[in-house]
Formats: sequence, C-alpha cells, structure tokens
Amino acid sequence: MSSTEGRQAYQHYGRAVADRAGQAEAFDAIGDRYDEVFPHKEGQLAAGAWLARELPAGSRVLDVGCGTGVPTARQLAEAGHRVTGIDISSGMVELSRANVPGAEFHVLDVAELEERDLGPFDGVTAFFALLMLPRREIPVALRALHGQLRPGGLLALGMVEADVDDFAIPFLGHTIRVSGYLREELRQVVNDAGFEITGEETFAYAPASTDVSPEIQVFLNCRRLP
Repeated sequence: MSSTEGRQAYQHYGRAVADRAGQAEAFDAIGDRYDEVFPHKEGQLAAGAWLARELPAGSRVLDVGCGTGVPTARQLAEAGHRVTGIDISSGMVELSRANVPGAEFHVLDVAELEERDLGPFDGVTAFFALLMLPRREIPVALRALHGQLRPGGLLALGMVEADVDDFAIPFLGHTIRVSGYLREELRQVVNDAGFEITGEETFAYAPASTDVSPEIQVFLNCRRLP
C-alpha cells in the first residue's frame, strides 16, 4: 500500500469505527461464551510463549483484541511482563480486568491507537483481532502496530487463513464481519508493513460449537524493522 493509500484509509477510519459498533455489541453479548466455544488454544498459547520468552524481563506488551484476557494477557502477565490490553468490546474488557487484575485494559479500537499513543511497547500481540477489519484497513492497522513498537520490537500475529473480505458470518447467535488472506498474501502484507517474519506455525482448529466452522489458524512471529 502506498503512503497516499494509507492516508486515505486513515481518513475512512472514522466511518470504519462506527461500522464496528455492531462487532462490539456482538462480543459484548457473547462474553465468556467465547472461551467455552474455543477452549483449546494451542497455537495462541505457543505464540504467546514465544513472545514471553523472547522479550526481556518486565517488557511492555500490547495485547490487541484482548478478549477475556485468557489466555494471552494472563500468560504474559504471569511471565512478568507489563501488559496493556485493548478491545472494542466493553464487555470483554470487563472480563479481562476481572481475569487479569495485574494488567491494564482499555476499550479502544486499533484505529484509535495513534490518537491515544499508549506506546512505545517492546512487544505486541494481535490474535485474530485484525480479522474484524476490511482488507483495505488491515495493512494500515499493521503499520499502526509497527508505530507502537520500539525498533526491533516483536509482534505475535494470529490470523485465520481465508480468502474473504468483510464477509458476514453467523457467530454464536450473532453476525460478525471478517476478512482474511491465503498465507502467501498474508506474509506479503506483513512484510510490506515493515516486519520481518522470523517464524510461522499453522494449526487446524475445530471449535467446540457446531455453529462455528473449522478453520486453519496461521501464527506469525515477527520483528519490527526500522
């Protein structure tokens, strides 16, 4: 994406944040049922363990789309890191605060990160949060995360492999909109946003609920380039 396209995408973010109000309401209603439907998070746990292990002790970490705070914010906090979590769902943020009292949480859209400027951070996690964005906004969001990281900082990214853009799907009795890439294109988008990919794992995942389709999860270990 060119710098001009990036500026145009940011100009559209005001509308995009409003559009995501429906996403937030869905996750407010879903609450901790999310953890019941996705009880086994081996890939997410492995990616979180990589980040916790690679960062210096006491590092500042931003957990984007923190959900209930379990497992990632709790995992990182228990490893001794200082965790700040953000989520568009106030209900999820309330659960995070209860589940991980030692961390800090905010109701915040990734599109608003530049305005709030919570960084700099030594590490960032974004497990399935960028799925909630239209494709045109995902590269811009990655650049925003790049801007929150110190040079050489680490990003643990989780996505579902899917060739879809802003596609409506039923999810636990609600409708959410999701986007994704096939893995080769995902790698290119991440590289173009200023990250070096240092590791990759994929997991076939079958949720506990028959309302949610099986999926291929892709986890990338990334380092911010200057």
